[in-house]
Amino acid sequence: MPAPLLSLAHLKKSFGGARALTDASLELFAGQVTALIGENGAGKSTLVKILGGLHLADAGEIRLDGVPVRIASPADSRRLGISIVHQESVVFDNLSVAENILINERPRRRGLIDWKQQRVRAARLLKELDAPFEPDRPVSELSVAQKHLVQIARGISCDARVMILDEPTAALSHREVEDLYRIVARLESRGCAVLFISHKFEEVFALADRYTVFRDGAAVGAGLMRDAGTDDLIRLMVGRPVEQVFPKSDAAIGAEVLRVEHLSRGAEFADVSLSVRAGEILGVYGLVGAGRSELMQCLFGLTRPDTGRVLIDGQERHIAHPDDALRLKIAYVPEDRQHQGAILPFAIAANIALASLKPLSRFGLTQRARERALAEQWIAALQIKASSPLQAVGALSGGNQQKVVLAKWLATHPKVLILDEPTKGIDVGAKAAVHAVMCEYARQGLAVIMVSSELPEVLRLADRILVMRRGRVRALLDRAEATAERVVEAATDA
Repeated sequence: MPAPLLSLAHLKKSFGGARALTDASLELFAGQVTALIGENGAGKSTLVKILGGLHLADAGEIRLDGVPVRIASPADSRRLGISIVHQESVVFDNLSVAENILINERPRRRGLIDWKQQRVRAARLLKELDAPFEPDRPVSELSVAQKHLVQIARGISCDARVMILDEPTAALSHREVEDLYRIVARLESRGCAVLFISHKFEEVFALADRYTVFRDGAAVGAGLMRDAGTDDLIRLMVGRPVEQVFPKSDAAIGAEVLRVEHLSRGAEFADVSLSVRAGEILGVYGLVGAGRSELMQCLFGLTRPDTGRVLIDGQERHIAHPDDALRLKIAYVPEDRQHQGAILPFAIAANIALASLKPLSRFGLTQRARERALAEQWIAALQIKASSPLQAVGALSGGNQQKVVLAKWLATHPKVLILDEPTKGIDVGAKAAVHAVMCEYARQGLAVIMVSSELPEVLRLADRILVMRRGRVRALLDRAEATAERVVEAATDA
């Protein structure tokens, strides 16, 4: 077995009385991808910041090529050949691609920046990565995936030996994810040790050679990916069996609540028909560009259809505005909870009350006591982890932010709950909590439409699965007949 290029042994890190890392160990090997897996709060981000020189470990040892090293600043990290590609692109939009790539070591001639040499070096790096853009292009014009590529080129320019990819695919399309896979393979061939952090198991199994699992600030398992299964990794992450992570309680399926007939809107979706019944979870699956979110936004009145009709409890209804949807007891939890679902600087109580202001108001003024009582009710019902109803939503974890958004809409007592990517970007434990909420309210008779890109989530939770491709319905599968192969085949051009 080869010696690790970079090894971390028994790292500890505390912030005040909170222990972020208790016993973190990790080994990275040249020319291999190691997946770092763990729930939010497991210590992954703290570890990345230690490797990036933003935090100094309280105890433990870091070795590079078997030699102990100290990383006390970002400059130390770069000098040791460690480069980090963050989920949120760290680039300068007002500069060119070439300026961004060589921001840390701009070529100079007679004390001045050598612009020609900078462009030549950047072009060579972009060619190596098969980048589809020129070095003179402003970074502000690039997609998220292309900005990630700029960060990777920056790392290569510094002869990075360790490349850390921290949730790099969170905002990428299916095609862009495939491009990232190709670039990771190129990094491996260069001899880079790659640390890949992701919540998505399909990516972990597609990319990684090895894995390390963190739980509560400590490494609880490590090994070769070929020897591991999804259930094994989940059990290590959360300390309980997979059946408890993806709960599915049977609910009595009642009468049809919502029916959509031949709905179309421009180039977004066409001739879509579906129905959902009380107590049912209808899963909607498709790749990026399938038209799923656009359809849900139309059902909530954010956009209007060109043709087709919507029936609630058997009666045709016109939904021209979200107010119409609310009156018809339709609630919509959007995909982007941080920008569309919640107001992060506002308190939990204010966020939960947003869709229920009328019953909480008197003479046009919101009654704070009622608002707080409503928040306390839902904090208890959904087990939201917060110091008080007055805590800002932005200070909560991703999973608890999603629970606040759910509480806001459940407080309206809807008949139909539309959830667009309800567990996007949250860890396995938080997913389990959101799933439990969905199943419980379906059991109480709520009709649930769940849009998800995560196939395991759809297969385990949905009573029926509607598969979309290029704006059209390609399959409608009952739970008993749905398999991963059938769903993926319907969702792709295969």
